[in-house]
Amino acid sequence: MLDGLSRRAAQTGEIVPAGTLTEIQPLSEQNPASLDWIKEIISFDTTSRDSNLDLIHRIQSYLEGLGVSSTLTYDDAKQKANLYATLGPQDRPGIMLSGHTDVVPVDGQDWHTDPFQVVEKDGRLYGRGTCDMKSFVAVCLAYAPKFLEKGLKTPIHFAFSYDEEVGCIGVRRLIDMLSGMPVTPTMCIVGEPTDMQVVVSHKGKYSYRAHVRGLEAHSSLAPHGVNAVEYAAETITFLKSMARRIATEGPFDEEFDVPHTTVHTGTVRGGTALNIVPKDCQFDFEFRHLPSHDATALYAEVETYIRETLEPEMQAIDPATGFSIEELSSIPGLDMDPGAEVVTFAKTLAERNDQGKVAFGTEAGLFQQQAGIPTVVCGPGSIDQAHKPNEFVTIDQVRKCEAFMDRLLAHVCSGS
Repeated sequence: MLDGLSRRAAQTGEIVPAGTLTEIQPLSEQNPASLDWIKEIISFDTTSRDSNLDLIHRIQSYLEGLGVSSTLTYDDAKQKANLYATLGPQDRPGIMLSGHTDVVPVDGQDWHTDPFQVVEKDGRLYGRGTCDMKSFVAVCLAYAPKFLEKGLKTPIHFAFSYDEEVGCIGVRRLIDMLSGMPVTPTMCIVGEPTDMQVVVSHKGKYSYRAHVRGLEAHSSLAPHGVNAVEYAAETITFLKSMARRIATEGPFDEEFDVPHTTVHTGTVRGGTALNIVPKDCQFDFEFRHLPSHDATALYAEVETYIRETLEPEMQAIDPATGFSIEELSSIPGLDMDPGAEVVTFAKTLAERNDQGKVAFGTEAGLFQQQAGIPTVVCGPGSIDQAHKPNEFVTIDQVRKCEAFMDRLLAHVCSGS
């Protein structure tokens, strides 16, 4: 039974604070066919720091019930897994529908509802992952029996990954598995949120962590020490000068919302007390580069500055000082020819004549460059809602994704 607050919310669709609803509010009539799956998938907390196995096993069990076997590829700890499954003929290449199962944390965010329970208000579905990007995965699963019932002449491949949000880590093992298979997909559609526009290009991303090793001293004897924070700051200033130069000089691609490569420092940690010359400082920085812009050359520019300008000055005081830099992630850009078959096909399914480019990275670049599978990005929701408190996808966007699947079904099924 619903209490008074929950009854009012059920009648009006009002959003109330998390923990005050004892049941998910009933949604309006003529709901999307995938709604039950959206609600169920959101209920699994698959924040990247945690396991996704409960969700993966649920999907695997569901597909087994439809007579479809799945292959899982695990992380080293066996706590996370990718799932790959083929619906229909096993002896010919088909169309891969791809999505990640992990979500970003909700910690510290001002949610008005339980983020892991779908709530509807004003034609929107609220919950962590509704936009990025569990609704697409839910639509895929809802359509699995429809594909099978109609009879597939072209197979549909499902590829659901882990740890996309922390550097597209999991999908690399899935790609390694694909490289050893006798039959691989002929094309791929990654369902990240694009408002159901077909995206043919996205930026790549290289991220790094720099550790500066200084020499401690009393601050009254600062010239006798090596200030790790200050040398970090000089490097960060150099990175900012690169960002300004690129924003002014390019290269440019005006089809991107941010039409040039960006350089960004995100975190800095260092020092212990004001009267101690700091021994250590650590900072993280990244390049989000146009697909045509060589990010390795940008990194080399930074490293040359460090090795040839900063470290000689530091090591003149203490040879043990200096920089160490580790790569945190590398995500290649996506750059599909607008005339490619996968682009034309996806635009037909989306009933659109246009295509777009986006600044955010996805697994699509890895499928294109490492697996050799022509790939586009097209999925429900807006990236503007991703990673935010009160994340949502509109019901209209889910319906458009289902219409996309209906047209795909007509193409790949012999009974159409």
